[in-house]
Amino acid sequence: MLQDNLIMLRNMYGMSQEDIAVKIGISRQAYAKWESGATVPDIEKCKRLADFYDVTIDSLLKTATEDKIGMIPPAPKGKNIWGSVTINERGQLVIPKAAREKFGWSGGQRLIVLSDQEGIALIPAEVFEEKMKAAMEYASVTEKMIRTIVKKRVTDPFARHSRIGVVLMEKMYVNEKSYAVINC
Repeated sequence: MLQDNLIMLRNMYGMSQEDIAVKIGISRQAYAKWESGATVPDIEKCKRLADFYDVTIDSLLKTATEDKIGMIPPAPKGKNIWGSVTINERGQLVIPKAAREKFGWSGGQRLIVLSDQEGIALIPAEVFEEKMKAAMEYASVTEKMIRTIVKKRVTDPFARHSRIGVVLMEKMYVNEKSYAVINC
């Protein structure tokens, strides 16, 4: 229910009822009534809450629970929480039907398993292969550009003194800048 999600999200953000009320332009008392279930916000206030917490209005209103986990917080916009799965003795798991339907996955489809320190991600092999091909093409073009710049001798004072050329380039798929260091 909405009231459960409001309490959970506010606690996850480490904020007081007063803090949230100020952020969305209402009184603390009004927010407290929403959390207690005494009243519910109108659609405009729901939109403000959803925007503030970076969730959809739909996920703000629904409460999901999972065995052994309890209540699951609303997922951020563009993200999904499909529930939990259990790995069987053979190391297999069943991807929830709703997730399979959302992504159009069917039996026999190849998936690439990726991970970081916190968990895994599954990506259709064809999507992964397309992105890797594009990244390799980008790297090839970038390498050619860097070689051309190095041939022209970078005029950056840092590069002149240390004999290292530092070239600023945009990363593919990321809105950050990175530095490529090349020995001159």
